[in-house]
Amino acid sequence: MGIIRSGFQIILGTGFGIYIAQNYNVPNIKKLVNTGIVMAKHIEENYRKPKKKGEEDA
Repeated sequence: MGIIRSGFQIILGTGFGIYIAQNYNVPNIKKLVNTGIVMAKHIEENYRKPKKKGEEDA
């Protein structure tokens, strides 16, 4: 009974996801995450403390 219920939930969820993706403007999550990472790197580079004379890159 557990396998049938799990399989039904996966099929139902997949079908619902396909319907939503086709009929609504769903953002591309991968692109959104990559944009956030680029923005975080930019902020880190701009606000990082300057290195002291004796420090080396790790």
